[in-house]
Amino acid sequence: MPGKSMSTMIDADPIADLLPDLITLRRDLHAHPELAYAEERTAGIVGASLRLLGLEVEEGIGGTGVVGRLCLGSSTKTVGLRADMDALPMVELGRMPYQSRHPGVHHGCGHDGHVAMLIGAARELARRRDFDGTVNFIFQPAEEGKGGARKMIEDGLFERFPCDRVFALHNWPELPEGSAQTRPGAIMAAADRFDITIRSQGGHAAQPQRTSDAILAASQLIGQLHTIISRRVDPVESAVLSVTRVSGGHSHNVLPAEVLITGTVRTFDPAIQDAIETAIRDMVQGIAISFGVSTEVQYDRYYPATVNTPEEAAIALHAAELAGLKASEAPQGAFTSEDFAFMLQKKPGAYLWLGQGRTHGSAAQPLHSPHYDFNDDVLGRGVSWLCAVARLALHR
Repeated sequence: MPGKSMSTMIDADPIADLLPDLITLRRDLHAHPELAYAEERTAGIVGASLRLLGLEVEEGIGGTGVVGRLCLGSSTKTVGLRADMDALPMVELGRMPYQSRHPGVHHGCGHDGHVAMLIGAARELARRRDFDGTVNFIFQPAEEGKGGARKMIEDGLFERFPCDRVFALHNWPELPEGSAQTRPGAIMAAADRFDITIRSQGGHAAQPQRTSDAILAASQLIGQLHTIISRRVDPVESAVLSVTRVSGGHSHNVLPAEVLITGTVRTFDPAIQDAIETAIRDMVQGIAISFGVSTEVQYDRYYPATVNTPEEAAIALHAAELAGLKASEAPQGAFTSEDFAFMLQKKPGAYLWLGQGRTHGSAAQPLHSPHYDFNDDVLGRGVSWLCAVARLALHR
């Protein structure tokens, strides 16, 4: 689009006339949350909304994923914008009129807001028609630990909907409303899970000399595992190891034959990831020898680190400025994880944190809290950013 600067091409004001419908949509999605790969109702609403705009729509990608394509002009440039759709398996304790109607399922991470913002961006770009190229609106299932992004990619996402670049955002309660952050390089950590089984023959609690003690072995192992970061990882590196579940035994007078230990590891550097896994396996083997028990280790690297490419991180921050946000480079990545990482392994792109900490009234609840609710006041900002980043990506 010769003769126009990007600053004149992009309207940074909130999308005021779209907001009432988007708020209604967001709250409807909040009231009807759906778990990973079960987002049938959500996907149906998304598909119908995109078809009303005249977009080419495909459903059932990677399970319940939906993609809408909007093509304008003659450019062959393409960009992908992604929103996640699934909720969490947790009880909601909020008391708003639109609280979850599905017991034990809660939009505790704001994916309802992400869906509403991306639908809003599709509406805005479809009516403005002020870009040259193709925008792919990617609505992804199963972000919460189930690898929906990987499933969509395996189902031919980028072959069916080519993307030169991909972008996504996540609401961020820790940042003030009206702000945004990202950074080149790692923005979210890799997420690993370990499951350790310790087995003995079990026996009478009053005769511990007659059996190896799986609970004592597990207790010693847990203490050792929590020395890995401080003693096996360079202090200048960043990593987290947490034991999150221990189970074993059924009676006060029985030494159990089996104890299970589960936990998570978060890292940014694959070399550190390798070192931690090796250390866990070494310690488990040592415990087996010391206590006369048998052991088994399952180690699952289920999400890689989310790594932004430098040029696309710069585009994301520029788009945030054009959307009227206070944009800054994040000083460090977060130890939470995100399966948008799989898309960034395939395509250049960036992931943005959109501040939603309320500037008035009660503070925003943290992600995954039973009291969490998406802040509807940032819907317009998110729509503006998505539109701005699409236009910038296609303009370059």
